[in-house]
Amino acid sequence: MDQITRKAIELNKGPAGRAIAQPMEESLIHALYEHITLERSASAQYLALSLWFAERELRGFAKFFEKESREEMEHASSFCKYVVARGQTVVLDQLEKPNQDYVSIQDIISETFQMEVDVTTSLQQIYSMAERSNDARTTVFLDPVIEDQIKSEDYFAYLIGKVKFANENSSSILIIDNELSSIN
Repeated sequence: MDQITRKAIELNKGPAGRAIAQPMEESLIHALYEHITLERSASAQYLALSLWFAERELRGFAKFFEKESREEMEHASSFCKYVVARGQTVVLDQLEKPNQDYVSIQDIISETFQMEVDVTTSLQQIYSMAERSNDARTTVFLDPVIEDQIKSEDYFAYLIGKVKFANENSSSILIIDNELSSIN
């Protein structure tokens, strides 16, 4: 019996030698790497937006996007920890420079909404891959992540509506900026 147990442990090690309970399909691992890059890119873009708003004295928007930047980096870190917990080595890709050239606040909020939609789509694709490969560990990990992501999409859709209604009116934008200042 001792030889069987030893042999089973030897067969279930990840690339770094860490023992694993269930191997992961290579395509799922690569999808997780791509998602980590997506989260890191969103973090960089939100930081750039925070700076864009700070330069224009819109401190509420700046604070909001700085918070979003931190949250996206926390998401990336969470995915990295999950990949390591599954016995895999994390591969980080190079990030593109974030866009810092914008014409209107409405364009910014529309673009950020699309970024959130892209993150949700990535999560749903990973979830489907995990289901197809009978990887319940990954689907359990993703359940609360997807729920939070859908809430984030909903908030950005709400913000698009407010900014669109404001129609670049300075007073209205300042009211939205003040509202964003009070968000923790």
